[in-house]
Amino acid sequence: MKANGLAEIEIKHGDDRILLKRFGPQQQPVIGVVGAAPGVPSPPNCTTAAPNFAPETAGIAGQQGNLVEIKSPIVGTFYVKPSPDSPAYVEVGSHVTEQTVVCIIEAMKVMNEIKAEVSGTIVEVLITNGQAVEYGQVIFKVKPD
Repeated sequence: MKANGLAEIEIKHGDDRILLKRFGPQQQPVIGVVGAAPGVPSPPNCTTAAPNFAPETAGIAGQQGNLVEIKSPIVGTFYVKPSPDSPAYVEVGSHVTEQTVVCIIEAMKVMNEIKAEVSGTIVEVLITNGQAVEYGQVIFKVKPD
C-alpha cells in the first residue's frame, strides 16, 4: 500500500468485504473481514463484525496509575532478543525512548520489531520469551520520564 501511495483499499467479493487502512507510525491498523459467509471460519486475527479502527487498543494505549503499558500490536510469538546468542533488547530497569526496540513479535514467519513509543524505564516484563501473544495484550509496563 505504501509503495503505491494507497491509504485505504476495499475489496468486495459477493457478500464478503475486506477493508484495509494504512495509518501513521504512531497508530496500528486493525484488519477485519466483514460479512463472511455463514459457516466459514474467519482467519485468525480478523473479526467478522465491522472493523474497529481504534489504534488506542494497541501500542502504548493503556496507563495504570503512573505506569504506561506497551501492548502487542499484532498476534504472534514474543521474542525478547534478536537471536538465541544475543542479549535481550530490554529488561527490568532498562531506559527506553520512543524509538527503542523492546522485542520482536514473529507473525507468519516475519519478524516484527516492536518499539517502545514512550520514554521511560521498564518496570515489568509480562511475557516470557517464546510465548504467544494476542493483539492488545500488555507485554511491558514502563514508568514514563
